[in-house]
Amino acid sequence: MARIAYILLCHKDPEAIIAQAEQLTAAGDCMAIHFDARASAAAYARIREALAPNPNVTFATKRIRCGWGEWSLVQATLHAIEAAVDAFPRATHFYMLSGDCMAIKTAEYTHRFLDERDMDFIESHDFFESKWIKTGMKEDRLIYRHYFNERTQSRWFYAAYGLQKRFGLTRDVPDDIQVMIGSQWWCLRRRTIEMILEFLKKRPDVIRFFSTTWIPDETFFQTLVRHLVSKEEIENRTPTFLMFSDYGMPVTFYNDHYDMLLGQDYLFARKISSEAHDLKDRLGKLYATEGVTFRISDEGRNLHRFLTGRGRVGRRYGQRFWEAGNTLGPNREVYLIVCKKWHVAKRLVDQIMSETDIPCIEYLFSEEDTALPDLGGIETTLGKRSRHRRAVLRMLFDNFETDKLVICVDPANLEIIEDFNADQSHTHVLEIECAYSDAYLVGHARRIGLAGENSPDETVADLVPTLRNALAYESELIQGAGLGSYQRIRETDTPAEKEAAITAFLGVSPDKARAILQLDYLFAD
Repeated sequence: MARIAYILLCHKDPEAIIAQAEQLTAAGDCMAIHFDARASAAAYARIREALAPNPNVTFATKRIRCGWGEWSLVQATLHAIEAAVDAFPRATHFYMLSGDCMAIKTAEYTHRFLDERDMDFIESHDFFESKWIKTGMKEDRLIYRHYFNERTQSRWFYAAYGLQKRFGLTRDVPDDIQVMIGSQWWCLRRRTIEMILEFLKKRPDVIRFFSTTWIPDETFFQTLVRHLVSKEEIENRTPTFLMFSDYGMPVTFYNDHYDMLLGQDYLFARKISSEAHDLKDRLGKLYATEGVTFRISDEGRNLHRFLTGRGRVGRRYGQRFWEAGNTLGPNREVYLIVCKKWHVAKRLVDQIMSETDIPCIEYLFSEEDTALPDLGGIETTLGKRSRHRRAVLRMLFDNFETDKLVICVDPANLEIIEDFNADQSHTHVLEIECAYSDAYLVGHARRIGLAGENSPDETVADLVPTLRNALAYESELIQGAGLGSYQRIRETDTPAEKEAAITAFLGVSPDKARAILQLDYLFAD
């Protein structure tokens, strides 16, 4: 009879982890836990203490700090697998989970399902031929080396990526490896896991390769299983039910999804909302229950698509309050740097990133090629970003795992400033007032299409007073908009005045503000 060793990667909510472990081991299964080293020592100690009496729970051989898209996620999984292999010699299957996953079938059903199918369950499609990657990087994930975290070190990530592209510093995929891609949520037989561990001892080159690919948790196990196991013994799908929105974000399940989840042809579901207490309670009790009959309809994706495509008010799966308000959330802070001279704002952003841990994005609503993380396609064009401004920012907050975000805005975009100022989030505005020479204004006229390179000088000169007045008027509108938290820096201000504005804007110490403003060429054209 199947006995499952659950491989749990988690980073928060110790009480939920304890409950998840107790629920899944109550029916005789076991679990190996990797708790992110970024989390507090007290939280980890709480989990260890609570689960110490449970012989069916073990912990990863080593805790490491994990980051989205990094090799660290794969390495953490391997540490947990090694612990499970040693601690649970009778485990027949190894099932990958996160803290957001819950069983949607009983242990009785799950064991019978695995006993009847001598297969590995893992989604694995040809990396180059399939259309599994919808937007963003594809081949570049592999042929370039990625040393930095795209979410927390985006500037370094894209700088290193750009340099490699510029100088053609590509690399080859290992000759005998066909790279595959798919969901990171899998269930593998013990002999497959043991083959993978033995293979890795002999092939350090494979580890070196994947350790600098981007998002290797979508390619590493998917590739090795197809390399080591006959395709007749692989069911090319994940056993965990998950869906994605139109923008590539995971769909979250709530209390009113219980019946729908039980009808899906899957063993687990992801992601269960941390606020869905009734759903979590019902699913938690379900796993150890016996004699339950499941009617598999498998309509989840089509039903969700139908209902969300027609509006959810007054219908099943009712509208969530954050969808109705389309808000960033009351605990988040948006810092808007408003400046007509984009190079000045970008220099200031560079300094803020070097002196603080606040993520910064440049002119994402004005500049097509602003460096952005992969947000599932919504980030690909200015049109999409502008139509869904708050959605873009929500994704960026989630992407960077932060409650603070700096973005640059052109003063002509007053509606953007007013939009974020009206949100539940806390919006801080810093207007940078620059001096504009006639030569700069002439160049500006050409940049925005008011004048061409061959326009007569006298025609362009006639535009200068009008442009100067227009820029002044933009500033007047911003100052008169009734913004709750507004600061201004003038190019002509003293250093002390500039430092005071930065201190108030970012909420940092005067010394930190002084370090941010240490550039003596901040306003240089």
